[in-house]
Amino acid sequence: MSDLEATVIETKSGFHVEGVEKISYDFTFLDNVFDVQNPQLGKCYEKWGRCLAVMDLNIFNVYGRQMAEYFAHHEIELTIQKTMIGEKAKSIETFLEIVDAMTEFGIMRKEPVLVVGGGLVTDVAGFACAAYRRNTNYIRVPTTVIGLIDASVSIKVAVNYGNYKNRLGAYHAPIHTFLDFNFLKTLPVAQVRNGFAELVKISSCAHLKTFQLLDEFCERLIETHFGRIGDTSGEVQKAADEINRAGIFEMLKLETPNLHEIGLDRVIAYGHTWSPLHELAPPVPLRHGHAISIDMAYSATLANMRGLLSNQEHHRLLNLFSRAGLSMDHELFTAPLLEKATTAILKTRDGKLRAAVPSPLGKCVFLNDVSMDELFTALALHKELMKQYPRQGQGIEAFVDASDTGYTLNEKAIESVNDEQEKRSVTDEVLGGYMLPEWAGAGYPNGYRN
Repeated sequence: MSDLEATVIETKSGFHVEGVEKISYDFTFLDNVFDVQNPQLGKCYEKWGRCLAVMDLNIFNVYGRQMAEYFAHHEIELTIQKTMIGEKAKSIETFLEIVDAMTEFGIMRKEPVLVVGGGLVTDVAGFACAAYRRNTNYIRVPTTVIGLIDASVSIKVAVNYGNYKNRLGAYHAPIHTFLDFNFLKTLPVAQVRNGFAELVKISSCAHLKTFQLLDEFCERLIETHFGRIGDTSGEVQKAADEINRAGIFEMLKLETPNLHEIGLDRVIAYGHTWSPLHELAPPVPLRHGHAISIDMAYSATLANMRGLLSNQEHHRLLNLFSRAGLSMDHELFTAPLLEKATTAILKTRDGKLRAAVPSPLGKCVFLNDVSMDELFTALALHKELMKQYPRQGQGIEAFVDASDTGYTLNEKAIESVNDEQEKRSVTDEVLGGYMLPEWAGAGYPNGYRN
């Protein structure tokens, strides 16, 4: 939430307005947020006696029944706007569908919308809340690694426009974010790997201890979904909890003095110089974590070429990406794309490259004086280097699929579900015959009425 203190001063030619905005919001670590024994989320809606939830349909298919039972237990009427948001549907059209649901629900000015899902869902729904009456409150319950440790930290909300990531958006803080890492139990391993990249990003540039833990537990973190399944000793979950808490705290410390990105030299923009264009370049988009890991790996090669990152640190970082199954190269990551992406990011960063690179590991410097010839030389060197790595630097499950395009019902591609009745029956099947109350089905996924 925010409050604005402002002064107005009369000048010879007119007036001068100066304002200071207070922004405050909270994070709560809470395992099993939808357990009826945990009243914290329900208390946020006691005043209203009802809740409009925007959630990813795939998440609804797994947690919809538990969520309905939770709010029923706390005597709060729940309406769910089910949506299917992937990179292709992170669009104005989806944004407008959420706005329509808010209008149909009759959301009150201070009443918070509940947003449940990964970073894509929180981005689009958060943007809808920012735009609706210019400022509607919302509460976030992120359900993916990226959502929990990256998207939840920022107050940026957005949709894609054309072939550009997050071209339209706003800065709009939620009033509360609940961090429940037990959602990782049901997360596909490809999505766990996807989020791992964001932790490499923050640790390699800002928190060496976390990087060392990622390096030590890499494969085990991914295999056990950050210690949430199959970790009989509890050792991995203990390390994961330390990694997650430290990673979130470090990003908050870096972001909170610069919530509206007035300062453009941003440590957490490591991996985000060329990836915004490259991520959407393939016919099937790259997963965000793979796109930024290509950017990070290439940036590390550039830093090493400049003597800013030692050979040992360079190879240690690349080895971590490789062990995690993250991408370090792609056939479309070419000189022409590099040049086009550089031109685009210079506009975003007010005429300077501001490329964040680790130097040394755990710290960060920004590069501005880099010519295109030097970028091309580093690219050729990087591609040659990739020949030494498994898969020639290609990632495992690097492209978006059913788990993050949002175009599936019960793991069946939405494009093949053409009959309206079949759409309903597939959704109902997931709940095992359990039917939500009639008032819980007022939402509709991307134009498909219930």
